[in-house]
Amino acid sequence: MHSLRPLIPILTAAGILLGGNGLQGTLIALRGAQEGFSPASIGFMGTAYFAGFLIGCLIIVRMMRAVGHIRAFSALAAIAACATLVMATVIDVSIWTLARFASGICFAGLFTIMESWLNSGVANADRARVLALYRIIDLGAVTGSQFLIPLIGPEGFPIFAVMAMMITLSLVPVSLGDRSNPAAPDDVKLNLRRAWEISPIAAIGCIAIGVTNSAFRTLSPVYAQDIGMSVGDVATFVSVSIIGGALIQYPLGYISDRSDRRTVLLVTTSLALAAAVALGFMGSSDRLVNFALVFVFGAFAMPLFSLSAAHANDRAAKNEYVMINAALMLFYSFGAIGGPFAAATVMEWFGPHALFFFSALIYIIFIALILYRMLARAPAPSDERGRFTALLRTSTIFARLAQRPAGIGRKDKRSGQQ
Repeated sequence: MHSLRPLIPILTAAGILLGGNGLQGTLIALRGAQEGFSPASIGFMGTAYFAGFLIGCLIIVRMMRAVGHIRAFSALAAIAACATLVMATVIDVSIWTLARFASGICFAGLFTIMESWLNSGVANADRARVLALYRIIDLGAVTGSQFLIPLIGPEGFPIFAVMAMMITLSLVPVSLGDRSNPAAPDDVKLNLRRAWEISPIAAIGCIAIGVTNSAFRTLSPVYAQDIGMSVGDVATFVSVSIIGGALIQYPLGYISDRSDRRTVLLVTTSLALAAAVALGFMGSSDRLVNFALVFVFGAFAMPLFSLSAAHANDRAAKNEYVMINAALMLFYSFGAIGGPFAAATVMEWFGPHALFFFSALIYIIFIALILYRMLARAPAPSDERGRFTALLRTSTIFARLAQRPAGIGRKDKRSGQQ
């Protein structure tokens, strides 16, 4: 544990930021609906956030090279806090959309800086423990922060002040902790064409998953509020879906390591489809029914990105691990940009339950593609199958943090090295 002590300030900052970001996503939807914003307007704010997030992922390394980790972190945290306060000051769709776009850029940069810092400071022997701790912090911070909304209330200025304080407080452990300022990471080599060639299923799957997951994350509070849930129930509804995804992904990963990963991907997508359809037809009957169904939905919808990435890694050479996962993160972002606005438009036409029918349609298309590719290509041989890794979609640097040390894993198909 002594070797992890220098990383505690960064992990503390990560928890504060992850909680603040998770809180903001839910609050914007709830407060926007209360202010009379249409679902399409709220969906477009989600689109703006993910567009900013994509841009932030692409520019942050150059910023770190120019001014270093600490200065880049401080600047982005200040801008993110200001964007939060602007939304509390000016209740206007256009201003909120611009603020969410700026927030997307900032949070992408902040997560990249933290994960780059963790990656440079962790020893290979501690990598698995740090990764596990980071995931626990992510789960606890994002789910726990949801309940600040019913505690403080979505109305008025205080909840925005709390979000701004959380973002600002993340500066404290960074500023007073480890005084080292590691070198900026090398740019992740992105080759989207190569990633597509390695696994069309993974590439298209990550786009589809980006569409559905971003739509759910942006608009599920609107759905829950529209069917009559209280603010506390909305927080529970969102949290239950996150917990479901976190708990079930490891058993799914274990099974996928021992069978054709496409079969696991097919079954998991089919179960996410079934849960989406059930929510569409039965979601308004009872809040406990909603909680149970959204737990199942989250359990099978959220792990799809990591399962798709694991399938792509089975097909890639070992030295392509970071590239392929960074490319899949960008494919996910492409889908995430379009998902919230498209789903919100459907909700305006057909009502709140259309959110889940929209997701069901995307899953049907993805299932058809999986079946086609299973007929067109043999599964990866078992000796070339790697180990499942649960991936966070926080930055393109996360793949480096999650990368296993040299010598651990499957044989490289090209080099023949372990």
